[in-house]
Amino acid sequence: MDKTETTELTALLAKLDQHRTRGEIIVFTNGCFDILHRGHASYLQAARDLGDLLVIGVNTDASVKRLKGDSRPINNEDDRAFILQSLACVDYVIKFGEDTPHELLSQIKPDILVKGGDYKLEEVVGREFARQVVLIDFVDGYSTTKTIRKMKETQS
Repeated sequence: MDKTETTELTALLAKLDQHRTRGEIIVFTNGCFDILHRGHASYLQAARDLGDLLVIGVNTDASVKRLKGDSRPINNEDDRAFILQSLACVDYVIKFGEDTPHELLSQIKPDILVKGGDYKLEEVVGREFARQVVLIDFVDGYSTTKTIRKMKETQS
């Protein structure tokens, strides 16, 4: 974690402590969220409906590049975080530079950790830091990879 991420995390943890004091249920999910689409929006709303607030860990550009390849991300980390933060169902967005949110989850310790239905429970990174893990099915037909492929095909 770089200094900016550490400072942002410290501030977020202080805010989350206030929510915990009020007995609010903290839900966490993470991802690249490179090109936001209906599938993402449905997933994030379903995640938010599980608790009182939703925290999203969004991969930094360097992390996305390592995970998805040199042609990604399409949108930079600041733009992705801004768009996510603008959604009514999202309360907090925090960037992380590791390939997984393990370190982030070890500090946030959400009540509920949410991942997509393509995961198996035992594959969910950081599950030991949450009281509950919930897998949410994706909306069929929506994926960033498919969107990028379709855009390339229309350019040809």
